Amino acid sequence: MAADSVGDLLARLEQLNAIGAALSKERDTDALLEGILVAAKEITRADGGTLYRLTEDGSALRFEIMRTHSLGLFLGGTTGRPIDFAPLPLVNADGSFNDAMVATHAAIHARTVNIADAYAHAGFDFSGTRAFDARTGYRSQSFLTVPMKNHEGEVLGVLQLINAQEPGGSRVVTFSESDQRLAESLASQAAIALSNRLLIIQMEELFESFIRLINMAIDDKSPYTGNHCNRVPELTMMLAEAVDATAEGPLASFRMSDRDRYELKIAGPLHDCGKISTPVHLVDKATKLQTLFDRIALLDTRIEVLRRDAEIAALRRHLALRPCTDAAADARIAEDLAAQQQALLDDRAFLHKINIGGESLDDAALERLRALSDARRWRGPQGEDLPFLSDDELENLSIRRGTLTARERGVINYHIVATIRMLEQVPWPKHLRNVPEFAGGHHERMDGRGYPRGLTRQQMSLQARMLGIADIFEALTAADRPYKKGMKVSQALQIMVRMKKTGHIDPDLFDVFMREGVYRRYAERFLDADQMDVAPPAAAR
Repeated sequence: MAADSVGDLLARLEQLNAIGAALSKERDTDALLEGILVAAKEITRADGGTLYRLTEDGSALRFEIMRTHSLGLFLGGTTGRPIDFAPLPLVNADGSFNDAMVATHAAIHARTVNIADAYAHAGFDFSGTRAFDARTGYRSQSFLTVPMKNHEGEVLGVLQLINAQEPGGSRVVTFSESDQRLAESLASQAAIALSNRLLIIQMEELFESFIRLINMAIDDKSPYTGNHCNRVPELTMMLAEAVDATAEGPLASFRMSDRDRYELKIAGPLHDCGKISTPVHLVDKATKLQTLFDRIALLDTRIEVLRRDAEIAALRRHLALRPCTDAAADARIAEDLAAQQQALLDDRAFLHKINIGGESLDDAALERLRALSDARRWRGPQGEDLPFLSDDELENLSIRRGTLTARERGVINYHIVATIRMLEQVPWPKHLRNVPEFAGGHHERMDGRGYPRGLTRQQMSLQARMLGIADIFEALTAADRPYKKGMKVSQALQIMVRMKKTGHIDPDLFDVFMREGVYRRYAERFLDADQMDVAPPAAAR
């Protein structure tokens, strides 16, 4: 071997090592496959090449990438231009191996095929090649077809190189023995890199399926929470992309890598995973008296008992006048009964109204409730004299805003503690180590008055603050909650403007949320048409 040939081979070996290192770092599968083919063409000085991958069921070779430099042909891979050729079956209709084509032969037998001139070779069917040449004016001559085998000897695909060119020239020559060895070495490295990438993808898909499994369990407990767990991550990613794209303001330097995006993508669906331990009757508590059922029905029964007791008492008074007839006394009894009946109906309507929890309970309503509780008594099934409202019923009906007591609110709020505890038990890899902090901070406030840790803005990541904004906007506008109607967009934004001013949410993120129309894009995708008054409030413009 001549000295310059030795030098050329050493240079190509160094190139091979560099290519192998580069392939091991590539995360995008299309870019990885494209890099494999381009590197193989360069290292063997091939004018063209095709990379095939085995289909998922292992029955055929699928065209992934085609490159022919002299024709300017670039298909598949990162180009976005599809390859229209049908896959090459490995087995014929009669069950025999499809050995007629060189690519399938290499895959079936896991063996490299080196052909000097396709037109002069009788062992394989090159009719497709000849048809391609006839259409394009090309002349396919030398072929080097190499199976891509991973460390377990499993064939993942085939690398086919066409028309080796002599060094420093354009004359087509046969692929040399060194070309073949280099291509086989590269194909082996490429197969291992591809196998590793596919394994990582499979592990990611497996992990994401467990996340979906957790959300499915929450969804089965409460379809309202399940929808929330799906929508909040979507809105979070919309806001994150808007911040990443911003070129002005205090967040102009924020940029996300693909790994950053994936980390946030994982954190979003897990932000409420602790709700799997929250009692469903609290998650879905639509009224103040609801437990496993709405206890307002018990109060209706007691009201009806009192109405009938009043009617029975009135009838007894009427009978006490008999056999004498006293029309005036009868009229007074009837009027008294009507007044009692109306008062009971008024009390029932009042109890139904305050049970809803949609409006704030003012002092006058609270005083009326207490007076009703003190004045009303009823006779139980055993004839016992009982208070009209139990202590628990009175406590629940006395809730000033919403439907949860302070104790129940504490149980609900514990879900974020449970979320953090669950996520901190996971041995996160380095690129996902911030997931617990991202997912566990969406109930904190910028002024340190949030929960569970009372963190301030400076102590929280930007991603955790994004999740906080997304969580609030979704909760305000959600139309599928049993305890409230979904707000119109303008109303929700007015509330969030106040939250911005009072230190509840991050002001810089909210400015991007408004300026870039993130709320509008979310509304168009997820909200009902009657909520879509999407003009921003004047205070936010």
